[in-house]
Amino acid sequence: MLRCVRLLTAYAAQNVAAFGAGVFVLGLICALLRIGRNAFRYAGITLAIVMLVARAEPAWMIAIHRFLEISVGIAVGLLLTAVWPEPEPAAA
Repeated sequence: MLRCVRLLTAYAAQNVAAFGAGVFVLGLICALLRIGRNAFRYAGITLAIVMLVARAEPAWMIAIHRFLEISVGIAVGLLLTAVWPEPEPAAA
């Protein structure tokens, strides 16, 4: 699966038709594996992040940047969850 995404990214990074084909193939894979629509949505989001962000840096630098970006996002999400907790439902 990862090889398919890499091939799509390498040969058609900014091609809308290739992106559409990638989403279609993801839909087929999710249907064949009988997994829910949420998994298909997350797979589509992941494909968009990987495929539509074209960068000219070496692969190791892109990997480090993506790791740091995701780590900062997780930290901010956890911080907001701690600072702004969800209100408790009122007893019925």
